[in-house]
Amino acid sequence: MPRALWTVWVLGAVISLFKEGAPAQASPLACDPTGVCDGHSRSLLSIPSGLTATVKSLDLSNNKIAYVSNSDLQTCVNLKALRLESNKIDTIEEDSFFSLGSLEHLDLSYNHLPHLSSSWFRSLASLKFLNLLGNSYTTLGKTSLFSHLTNLRILKVGNSYYFTEIQEKDFAGLTSLEELEINAPSLRKYNPKSLKSIQNIRHLILHLSQPAFLLEIFVDVLSSLEHLELRDTHLDTLHFSEVSINETKTIKKLTFRNVEITDESFNEMVKLLHYVSEMLDVEFDQCTLNGIGAFYISDMAAVEDLRKVETLTIRKLYIPHFYSFHDLSSLYLFTGTVKRVTIESSNVFLVPCSLSQYLKSLEYLDLNGNLMVEDLLRNSACKDAWPSLQTLILRQNHLTSLEKTGEILLTLENLTNLDISKNNFHPISKTCQWPAKMKHLNLSSTRIQSVTECIPQTLEILDVSNNSLSSFSLTMPQLRELYISGNKLKALPDASFLPMLLVMRISRNTINGFSKEQLDSFKKLKTLEAGSNNFICSCEFLSFTQEQRALAQILVGWPENYLCDSPTHVRGQRVQDTRLSVSECHREALVAATCCVLFLLILVTGVLCHHFHGLWYLRMMWAWLQAKRKPRRAPQRDLCYDAFVSYSEQDSHWVESLMVQELEHFNPPFKLCLHKRDFIPGKWIIDNIIDSIEKSHKTIFVLSENFVKSEWCKYELDFSHFRLFDENNDAAILVLLEPIERKAIPQRFCKLRKVMNTRTYLEWPTEEALQGNFWINLRAAIKS
Repeated sequence: MPRALWTVWVLGAVISLFKEGAPAQASPLACDPTGVCDGHSRSLLSIPSGLTATVKSLDLSNNKIAYVSNSDLQTCVNLKALRLESNKIDTIEEDSFFSLGSLEHLDLSYNHLPHLSSSWFRSLASLKFLNLLGNSYTTLGKTSLFSHLTNLRILKVGNSYYFTEIQEKDFAGLTSLEELEINAPSLRKYNPKSLKSIQNIRHLILHLSQPAFLLEIFVDVLSSLEHLELRDTHLDTLHFSEVSINETKTIKKLTFRNVEITDESFNEMVKLLHYVSEMLDVEFDQCTLNGIGAFYISDMAAVEDLRKVETLTIRKLYIPHFYSFHDLSSLYLFTGTVKRVTIESSNVFLVPCSLSQYLKSLEYLDLNGNLMVEDLLRNSACKDAWPSLQTLILRQNHLTSLEKTGEILLTLENLTNLDISKNNFHPISKTCQWPAKMKHLNLSSTRIQSVTECIPQTLEILDVSNNSLSSFSLTMPQLRELYISGNKLKALPDASFLPMLLVMRISRNTINGFSKEQLDSFKKLKTLEAGSNNFICSCEFLSFTQEQRALAQILVGWPENYLCDSPTHVRGQRVQDTRLSVSECHREALVAATCCVLFLLILVTGVLCHHFHGLWYLRMMWAWLQAKRKPRRAPQRDLCYDAFVSYSEQDSHWVESLMVQELEHFNPPFKLCLHKRDFIPGKWIIDNIIDSIEKSHKTIFVLSENFVKSEWCKYELDFSHFRLFDENNDAAILVLLEPIERKAIPQRFCKLRKVMNTRTYLEWPTEEALQGNFWINLRAAIKS
């Protein structure tokens, strides 16, 4: 029983593991709505099931698929591209591709196919591209594989180790190919006329480790081939014997890529030129010359054949015995017809003057990525050197002086295009000399920080991109194209300097924006590339760019490359999509409106303050605050007066003539404080009032119509309103000089009105008989 339970548990675990692993295989493809499915590099062991007719492109490269069955692709009737390279496929059933009548691209490269079958391709009449490289087959099958592929344009076959034989029937049925690549470094047998059946081959790529079969292949394709490319070949054993050919010669270009050449094999290679067309392009890419340049061409026919070379391209040539190398003077006579020469990244530091003088037909010279300096360039561009030269490329050499470079090149009277980019130039001098016909100058990536009159005024195209320019104020009357990207410009150049400008590329600077007026000032501008700048998305800039629909026809990269840098809240947004708030776009109007509202508010406040005595309350608050800082009541010893008299100036006659006489000349006399007599000169009047009230035993208010209207009496009454009445004492004595209606007392003196309603006050009698009693009562009030 335990054993049975153990078995059940194991089975359950296996089932659960299977279920857990199932999701990884459930969706091995990522398909978009157009029918393009990507399943590369997903460790697939087989072609996924469930494929439908909607699939048009299927990429299953870099997986572990080993088997393709008849049913795997049966439903993919609309498939146009199938990529199965870099798998482990060793078996493909006969009718696996039978339903793929629309297939145009098939890649089976770098699998483990031991043989190829013509039945795979029988129904692929639409196929244009077929790659069978890197499999383990030794031949291309027993029958013709490609006889049904009438639309095939690109074919790649062979492998590095196993492919040993090319048979006559291998390419039967193929009539025209744009590219044929044969990888056969281990080739042991080539049956003559195997490639002759192809009537037209634009580009043939041969991977041959040895040149044993090169002559036979060359003869077969001589009348059908335009471009022959030889790769990964050691030509040290090359021996070219003459052949009799009466057919039309069509080869126009020879390319040698990663080929090893000796002095002797070079002489043999020259014999190939006898069988090519009149104008020839020869290219050497990453080749090695195991020799010292001992080239001896004695055959006059070979001399004439060398003169067929019109374009010569040499890239990354390696010469192990460079320091023993000859000066190539033996080849000078054959260079007179060469029109285009490129020698790139090959450590060239000098072109001898004598060679330059022989290159009379040379129109284009590219010495990119070498070791040229001014002193040796002077020898190369000597008198009568390169008399027909129009384009000179000295990119990424060791030039340092723009002034010297221009002076040296004065001998090149026909020079129109000069590329001296990626050199490290010193600061540019103010004036320079240049060939009179110069139209195009490339100074990009040369670390220049400013441009001066040294730049030739005859230019139509100027490239100063990827430098450290902060401005461009150079007058260029004929300039049509200006490339100034990757600098530090903060604004567009002045249009008056560039009246003929058609194209300007000024991206990757620090430009904050541009206006309609600026663009309109460039009268002839057709193309402007200004993306990737630090645009300040102001309301004016946004309004201009978003409303001018014609900008899309001028601005390159619009709208994707035009992003806001500020304000911060819109940084990274496309200028076309950015919207700012009303407050940001109408700030001046908003400020003006705010100021108007504030003015009206102040005006209304002033009117209300005047109507409701607001200023009085402010003054009272200040007086109250000042009073609060002092003791509530001055000590008895600090009292200086018996009474402080508050009165209107218009009532001064009554106070000074009657009250003073009756009180100060009484026995014992009373000491009164009068503002005219006792206020300290120079002291703030409010402080005088407060101090006098606080140093007086009583405060006498001589009330009259004049008192109510007096401003200073109001101050004295104001302080008493806080100081005296708030303390609920009897320090205030009210003397009514004349009858006053209570309504005449301002509403703000609410406590005074209340006191007058609740306390007695002294009234000055108009009858003389009653006046004596008045003074007695007043004296008694002061003493109390």
